Amino acid sequence: MTNRAVPDAATQLEIYRRMALIKANDERSRKVIMTGRLVMPYYSPRGQEVIPSAISVNLTDDDYICTIYRGSHDQLAKGLPLKDLWAEVAGRTSGTCKGKGGPMHVTYPTKGIMVTTGIVGSTMPIANGLAWGSQLRGDGRVTVANFGDGAANIGAFHESLNLASVWKLPVIFVCQNNEWGEHTAYDKTSNVPVAARAAAYGIPGERVDGNDPFAMYAAAHEAIARARAGEGPTLIEAMTYRFHGHVFGDQDAYMDKGRKAQALADDPVPRFRARLIADGVAGEDQLAAMEADIEAQIDEAVEFALAGDFPGIEELKRDVFAEELN
Repeated sequence: MTNRAVPDAATQLEIYRRMALIKANDERSRKVIMTGRLVMPYYSPRGQEVIPSAISVNLTDDDYICTIYRGSHDQLAKGLPLKDLWAEVAGRTSGTCKGKGGPMHVTYPTKGIMVTTGIVGSTMPIANGLAWGSQLRGDGRVTVANFGDGAANIGAFHESLNLASVWKLPVIFVCQNNEWGEHTAYDKTSNVPVAARAAAYGIPGERVDGNDPFAMYAAAHEAIARARAGEGPTLIEAMTYRFHGHVFGDQDAYMDKGRKAQALADDPVPRFRARLIADGVAGEDQLAAMEADIEAQIDEAVEFALAGDFPGIEELKRDVFAEELN
């Protein structure tokens, strides 16, 4: 495609800030678990930093996203405050769901983070519902449904694309194809790209380099503009690679060592950092100061979370049944 949208210098810098935040938060999450300060299930998004960072700079706070259990990168890129995130994953009352959702069920509607789900593929029908609501209200919002390549073979994928196409819903389906559905390689489950399936439902579909901030930004910009204009859904297959095993503690012995080494050597975060400096968008001192500030924010968030209170027994049934308010 020609004449695609290109992020200006300020937007490039903001994309990098979000990428650096995701990377640093992931590294701290794994460290906190390994040192025994926190026990929680953790699904690392390391290697997938570009995708939500380049998408989210095209969104407003009012726009919606739905994400999955491997979703801290989507949440942070959309603006979830670090303290609220860490308190939730630590099970403290000051978390986004009062500590009762944990890392697999984070929500933060203030920034449009409507659901984090542990059910594979369920972001898509939920996103359709949100998008339908926006369509009925005429509020101009768009919804992004994030999911992995492992979800592309379930019924909800096909049902959601079909309904979104028929109703021209303002939704963008983003398959973050990290080449692995849990412990199974994508090429063991499908002979066609995920994006190619869009043709069956009469909607645009594009496979894009999910580790290239410029390509990812352009694809997202077009899909979001299309949805906002009432032209219906788009399917984006963002190609990337999962740096770690399926869940924390998974030793990833099933992953090809050569392919993984290649992906690690091609780490999109330092690669984009180097490009920003080479292109004169930012200097080393500026980026180093940004990264130091991110680390300081994470330090504060971790300590805030671990010093917080756990929910009391009175919270066991609260937020389950309707309560009569005076």
